[in-house]
Amino acid sequence: MKYPELEKLVDIIAVLRSENGCPWDREQTHKTLRPNMLEEAYEAVDAIDENDIPNLREELGDVLLQVVLHAQIAKDNNEFDIEDVAKELSQKLIHRHPHVFGNAHVDSANDVVVNWDKLKNEEKTYRKSILDGISKSQSALMSAQKISKKVVKVGFEWDSVESLKKCIQSEYKEFEEAVNSGDKDKMEDEMGDIFFATVNLARWYKIDAEQALLSANKKFTKRFKKMEELKTKPFEEYSYEEFDELWKKAKIETNN
Repeated sequence: MKYPELEKLVDIIAVLRSENGCPWDREQTHKTLRPNMLEEAYEAVDAIDENDIPNLREELGDVLLQVVLHAQIAKDNNEFDIEDVAKELSQKLIHRHPHVFGNAHVDSANDVVVNWDKLKNEEKTYRKSILDGISKSQSALMSAQKISKKVVKVGFEWDSVESLKKCIQSEYKEFEEAVNSGDKDKMEDEMGDIFFATVNLARWYKIDAEQALLSANKKFTKRFKKMEELKTKPFEEYSYEEFDELWKKAKIETNN
């Protein structure tokens, strides 16, 4: 037995789901566990971002729990089991790495990505559009980034970064026109265009838009918490000028 603890985990989940197991585990379905899958994945990402290796080990365990639990639910429904999951993944990895498990040759990591996409398309023959298969559950920002990358691969791209920047500027003008018209739906539509064009600008410079915004959120949170430490009266009593001065002090003290 090469991975005894892994097999032990599968057995534990089977017991928890059994007739004499845990009432909560027996009641779970793929749908009821959906929030858990997202939450555990995000917590694992937090551990990665914080370079917290001990916590990462624990969080990966929680992610693994979700995988094994979903597989056991499927087994109970006579659909598939954890072996089927592992088998399909193994076959996929072997097929998409012909430079490792076959006779294909690659010169760079970029060649690997190109081959991966080509082989993936060969597997997904049921997809009619290059935009099929983009997750509907991920954030809008991540979806926009994925859409942008996919269409660029077939040549649908601005001819220069300058034309892309002009596009963003024009989107701002259209948003201002919507604001002046007072049309709330139009304002929302144009704001969406600004976001989407900006994601393309990030992609052009090989910046991960999701990570960039997460970093901005973290930076703002850190500064605002410092403002809370530095304030000498309730925020409600601060003027715009006082807020600006407090923000600048917080920025200096947090070094960002």
